[in-house]
Amino acid sequence: MDYLAELRRELDAFGAVLDGDLSAPIEHCGGWRLMDLAVHMGAGNLWVVTAVREGHGKGYDEDAAPHDRAGLQSWYAKTADALVQALSVDPANEAWTFFPPHTVGFWRRRRSQETLMHRWDAENALGSPMPMDPALAADGVAEVFDTMAPRMISRGAATYPDQSVRITATDAGQSWTFGPGEPIAEISGHAEDLLLMLWERKPRDTGSVTWAGDREAGLRVLAGPLVP
Repeated sequence: MDYLAELRRELDAFGAVLDGDLSAPIEHCGGWRLMDLAVHMGAGNLWVVTAVREGHGKGYDEDAAPHDRAGLQSWYAKTADALVQALSVDPANEAWTFFPPHTVGFWRRRRSQETLMHRWDAENALGSPMPMDPALAADGVAEVFDTMAPRMISRGAATYPDQSVRITATDAGQSWTFGPGEPIAEISGHAEDLLLMLWERKPRDTGSVTWAGDREAGLRVLAGPLVP
């Protein structure tokens, strides 16, 4: 997957949303409004620039971001450009990351997924979420199981399940198994719906996905929490 191209597209789509109501509440991000989410995204962009170029995870002071529309839009656009530029190097180059691999390639993928989800959050807040690219959404599902859930377990925030669930993205032709042994349940649906469910934007038993097998046991496997 060309993560840089995906990232650029999603960064620009998020930037376009900043023409909307900056006071719109972001449903799945606590008490945030669109202004807060924009500051979070720009600060996150700069955080990763530092992680790549300086090799540490010291955060950016979000209070330094402008809070007027024009200033915010200009600042966010500059952070997006800086991020893409910082990641436009060999993806195998070493970088500070919060989970393996400790490479630039990790951030290409992670920021593509972060921006995809928060672009959806922002558009959803304004009442018009655009569809996710199925391949990128499927990669996001994979990231939940190969990066996010293992990180939650390693931090002691979740425990490894004692049973497994099979997850199938019907529009991407991909499947994943989470947990040990033969799956006791299977969830299938479009990659976007699965990703939104796993990131708790939709309930685990949302009608947009189909369950087979022991759903109650499957829900316990996915109780996690799988993501921060």
